[in-house]
Amino acid sequence: MKKNLITAILMTVVTTVLLGLVYPLLVTGLAKIWPDQANGQLVTRNGVVVGSRIIAQPFSGAVYFHPRPSAAGNGYDATNSGGSNYGPTNQKLIERVKGDVATLQAESPGKPIPVDLVTASGSGLDPHISPAAADFQVPRVAKARNKSESEVAQLVAEHTEGRQFGFLGEPRVNVLELNLALDEKFPVKAAAQRK
Repeated sequence: MKKNLITAILMTVVTTVLLGLVYPLLVTGLAKIWPDQANGQLVTRNGVVVGSRIIAQPFSGAVYFHPRPSAAGNGYDATNSGGSNYGPTNQKLIERVKGDVATLQAESPGKPIPVDLVTASGSGLDPHISPAAADFQVPRVAKARNKSESEVAQLVAEHTEGRQFGFLGEPRVNVLELNLALDEKFPVKAAAQRK
């Protein structure tokens, strides 16, 4: 009995030291090596945080590239990450997709719509769209900003990221970074942004 009590006390002390002190100090030390990742990869402009490279946010004006649809909370809610969990026969999902398709077809009649412009990611917070989804939106953004499609397409090309390590994933475009680059290179009046 006494031996079991001593063993239990020693295990409590050892696990408390390892998991309550050593592990948190190790993680904190690693966070200092990669501070950008540890702090959420925040993007700042003029000293103000405008978003995160790894969390999508809504852009709705014609002058901006739009992200994937989001089912996270009320949309792009980082505290409520997740998909809608609607199956392919769910009427709410079907109606939402039909509405998105109709809007996109009106925007670019006759052009095939990239699937990621009408489907949400699993988290609802994917900050990227495919290069095809960005290319689909180029005419709208160029027209809204009074620029040529080739100028806007060049900016998309500059912000297209390749596969990670050359073989993982697919090429992608970070919507926040692309929109910030648009504002920097082709500024528009505040009133036009709200439309």
